[in-house]
Amino acid sequence: MTPRLGSTPLPRLLHPAAWWAWGVGLAVAASQTTNPLLLALVVAVAAWVVLERREVGATNPLVPFLLVGLFAIGLRVVMVGLLGGGVTGRVVLFRLPEVPLPAWTSGVRIGGAVTLEGLLAALYEGLRLAAILACLGAVNALASPRRLLRYVPATLYEVGTAVVVALTFAPQMVDDAARVRAARRLRGHTGRGLREIGRLAVPVLVGGLERSLDLAASMEARGYGRVVRRSAASTRFAAGLTLVGLLGVVVGLYGLLDATSPAVLGLPMLVVGVLCAGAALVVGARRDPRTRYRRDPWAGPEWLVSLSGLVPAVVLTAGAVLSWPGLVPHQVPAGLPPVPLGMVAAIAVAALPAVAAPVPPLLARSREAAA
Repeated sequence: MTPRLGSTPLPRLLHPAAWWAWGVGLAVAASQTTNPLLLALVVAVAAWVVLERREVGATNPLVPFLLVGLFAIGLRVVMVGLLGGGVTGRVVLFRLPEVPLPAWTSGVRIGGAVTLEGLLAALYEGLRLAAILACLGAVNALASPRRLLRYVPATLYEVGTAVVVALTFAPQMVDDAARVRAARRLRGHTGRGLREIGRLAVPVLVGGLERSLDLAASMEARGYGRVVRRSAASTRFAAGLTLVGLLGVVVGLYGLLDATSPAVLGLPMLVVGVLCAGAALVVGARRDPRTRYRRDPWAGPEWLVSLSGLVPAVVLTAGAVLSWPGLVPHQVPAGLPPVPLGMVAAIAVAALPAVAAPVPPLLARSREAAA
């Protein structure tokens, strides 16, 4: 049960797995469409939820992810304009000097006619990637990877530790670079270019090495380097399940992508592979039990947040399978994309965590102080 004060949940941190389920569902929904209106709505929903439910003092990687997305959009548009590919349009905006290429490079060009339809198609594809990155940035801002590490299966604990350490240290290195650059400016060094980057790299790497040594010492003191004793039979059994699961997943994905392969190699093999891989994780977790200190509760808000991300994923995936109109707008001839109201409503469901999820404790205190 979630503690409540009247009809409002008491301030607490939501379970990190619920935030990841929400973010992955929203990213899956964005991957199924190239409609710019739907993709812009996905980005707006992700940004609004971060604005309303990000804990005070937590890092906000959403802005860097958005900047990377904008760079991806611009790069795709420029590359399509220079090299062609994709949609062959009718409306020629301008012509670039064209370099003649051999006949075996059909479909690729350097220069030539730049069409409105081709640029729009590139813009839509780049916007889809930017929306997916925005979802990942939002979930990183809402759920700390270090909290998620507590719920990684014991079989993958070492891998999860390495990933969380990498995700934690990357923003710190960016902050170190900013501090070193500010210190150099105070000393009158305002150089730019590769030489300045080389001068910044040494203190940043030294700081990262010092943090790594401190982290290694603290992890060793807490028993992270312990060895789990396992029998040879259990090790072989777990390794066999893992191998069968990976082979099943690979064969199943190949069967789904290849229309000429037998039906048994598609979805059935993929399901078998996922089940075997899951069984390997369960077997490894039983051999290596771990205790958790102060587990995060999983109550009504967690279910609501998870389902709010699942709804747009299911609706837009079904729309992609059934080829619903408006999911992939026509680029030839160029025109305004339609507004599919059903899909808009499905994406709007993902905004429920902005009002239904519990407010983080520090954010609740800051709002009470401001009021």
